[in-house]
Amino acid sequence: MIWPQAVRDKIKTGHDRELVQFYPYRSACPSSVWAGLIADAEQDVILAGYTNYFVWLEQPAFADTIRRKVEAGCRVRFLLGDPDGDVTRQREVIEDTALSVSTRIQITLENLRTLGPLNGLEARYSTSQDAINHVSLSVFRFDSQELVTPHLARLVGHDSPLLHLRKAEDGGLFDRFRDHAEELWGRGIPIA
Repeated sequence: MIWPQAVRDKIKTGHDRELVQFYPYRSACPSSVWAGLIADAEQDVILAGYTNYFVWLEQPAFADTIRRKVEAGCRVRFLLGDPDGDVTRQREVIEDTALSVSTRIQITLENLRTLGPLNGLEARYSTSQDAINHVSLSVFRFDSQELVTPHLARLVGHDSPLLHLRKAEDGGLFDRFRDHAEELWGRGIPIA
C-alpha cells in the first residue's frame, strides 16, 4: 500500500470522485451554487425537474439570465411534467400541499411564455409513460456538472436530498443521470 489509510480517507480515488457535495435537503444547497452553475454553463443547460418552478423564484432575474445564456449560444432545455397528467394528479394527492404540482408547473410555463420564442430555448413535457420516472428524480445539468434530487416518498422536492456531481469519468454517476434526463427528453412532447 503506497498511501496510508489517513491519506486515502481524505482523497477521493474511486467513483465518489464525481461527488462534489451532498445536501440532506435540496433547500440546503445554497442559491449561490445554483447561480454559479448557471452562470458558468456555456454549452448546455437542462432543467429536468418535474416542475422547475423554484429556480424562477430563487434566482434573481432568472428570465434575463436564460435569455443571455441562449443569446450567447448556450442550449437551454426545460423538461416538465404534464400539468394535466395522471401522475401530476396522483402526486398532488400524495403531497397534499397548498402549492399544487400543477400550479408549480404553470409557474414555469408562465415564465417561459414571457421569454417568447428564442432559438436555443426548448421545453417539453415528459410522456405519460415516463412521468413516474420523471417525478421521482430531478436532474439539473450545467455542462459537466449536475444537481440531482432523488425524490423521497411523500416529500416535496425541497425536502429531498441533493447530490452535486462533476463529471470525472465515463460511465460514472454523472453520465448515468445525464443519460436518464436525455432519455426522458428524447421521448418528450414539445410544448407549443
